[in-house]
Amino acid sequence: MGLLRNLLLWIVLAAIGAIVAWMALGADHGQVLVRYGGYDYTTTLVNAIAAGLAVVLVLWLAWWLLSLPFRTWTRRRDLQARASLGDGLDALHQGRHAQADKLLAQAVREPHGEAAARVAVARAAHARGDAARARSELEAFGERHPATRAIAMAELALADGRPTDALVALDAPAAQPLPPRGLALRAEALATSGQAAQAYELLGPLRRQQALPEARLSECEARWAAASLREADDSNALASRWEALPKALRTRPEVAEAYAVRAAALGWDDAAAKSLEQALDASWDESLAARYGALPMGNVEHRAAACERWLARRPDSAALLLSLSQLSAEQQQWQRAEDYALRAAELAPGGGAWEQLGDVRLARGDEPGACHAYANALRAARGEATLTPPREAVTVLPPDPSPVRDAGA
Repeated sequence: MGLLRNLLLWIVLAAIGAIVAWMALGADHGQVLVRYGGYDYTTTLVNAIAAGLAVVLVLWLAWWLLSLPFRTWTRRRDLQARASLGDGLDALHQGRHAQADKLLAQAVREPHGEAAARVAVARAAHARGDAARARSELEAFGERHPATRAIAMAELALADGRPTDALVALDAPAAQPLPPRGLALRAEALATSGQAAQAYELLGPLRRQQALPEARLSECEARWAAASLREADDSNALASRWEALPKALRTRPEVAEAYAVRAAALGWDDAAAKSLEQALDASWDESLAARYGALPMGNVEHRAAACERWLARRPDSAALLLSLSQLSAEQQQWQRAEDYALRAAELAPGGGAWEQLGDVRLARGDEPGACHAYANALRAARGEATLTPPREAVTVLPPDPSPVRDAGA
């Protein structure tokens, strides 16, 4: 813009110079008569133009000299505001919130830096716990920078656990259309407020605007899909949301687990078991294998057979052994349930295996053994070493009347 302005100035000056030169070199220089206050002033046209240019030059020089102090003061103020903005942002980054507040308050006066300065002041006030100051600073925007104001208000609202307030700020008409950061915050607010299905629908715009890195979008996709399944009110909503998901996403452990839990709660035992089986066949996950046996649903024999099939390929899976123990207990095959629980506790001495062992022993009437297992469950939960009871303290129970099959069969 500055180059174009200078070019136009030089073109005008060249044109004036050409006209003056033509008139000076011509035979007839013309005559100008000025009558003022009873006096007549006569001169040539060339001299009149030269005098006019001289007057304009003198007036411009006088204006430049008179405005020099004001321009110097304005330039100095702008430089100070920019310096305060940079130093204030650096202080905010370092956690010196009081100093950042003081520096950024000076930068707010600079129009070009107002948006960044006010947002930074609000963040510094929020970091100090001064929510009223943060809110008043953002309200001082007025009608200026509506999108920036909406994004800042949404960030502070989400940080305080107020997703509804974040949505109100982002849905303001003046802030539309939302920039990429605003769109990402709106999706997060929707997911946090129990509207994960609407957040999932924003994945397309988020990808087109590159609002988040692809890895983060992939994580959000699985998280929002799982949340939308958990939020399904009835079987129709659950089925439609599940069918709308890409096949690759259905095998993600968190998504498959969310669908299985909700389907089991609605009485869809076959669908719940099938979703977990497909996910485990596609990509093995220990937590999902543990969930497969713990879910309160039917098809116990089918699930036990599936776990035994997987155990043949993964004999060291503590989650499978725990699931087999739970499924055996449901069938009242107590000896098998205890054997599986003991093997699970040996492979992964966590509280879950010991607690399951305690439940099985208590169901068999072995109260001392159950107390020992429960005590080990508590010690394992606290990260302490488990205890092994003396051999004479172990109660020998009659064999399980149900046939005992090989765990790896």
